[in-house]
Amino acid sequence: MGTPERIEYLGGCHCGAVRFSVMAPSELKILDCNCSICRMLGYQHLIVSADDFTLLKGEEALSKYRFNSGIARHLFCRKCGVKSFYVPRSYPDGFSVNLRCLDPGQVGKASHQAFDGANWEDAISGLPEDQAS
Repeated sequence: MGTPERIEYLGGCHCGAVRFSVMAPSELKILDCNCSICRMLGYQHLIVSADDFTLLKGEEALSKYRFNSGIARHLFCRKCGVKSFYVPRSYPDGFSVNLRCLDPGQVGKASHQAFDGANWEDAISGLPEDQAS
């Protein structure tokens, strides 16, 4: 069995001020987290390395938010308020992209795995390194 095909996905915020591209497998592995912020936002995590993420436009439109441990860098469009990606505390050299912010019609197959982010410290050890949120 060979390496899964990797393709480019495009996405962004609601108003279009922020746009990005991501290289990821054609069959995506998504984390559904129940921590306070992910639950409230309906965030679905696609974890990618920094090398696989490109901010195409909108750096000046991003606002940063940190809470709790202060390690994660939550990034929101200051115009429309959408958090289309951020730097998670468990993967500070990469990004978590919100599956819901990828442009429509691009995602073929995606498997979802529940993650107990409400109990992050206990749950993180059970995830493969490439799926840490």
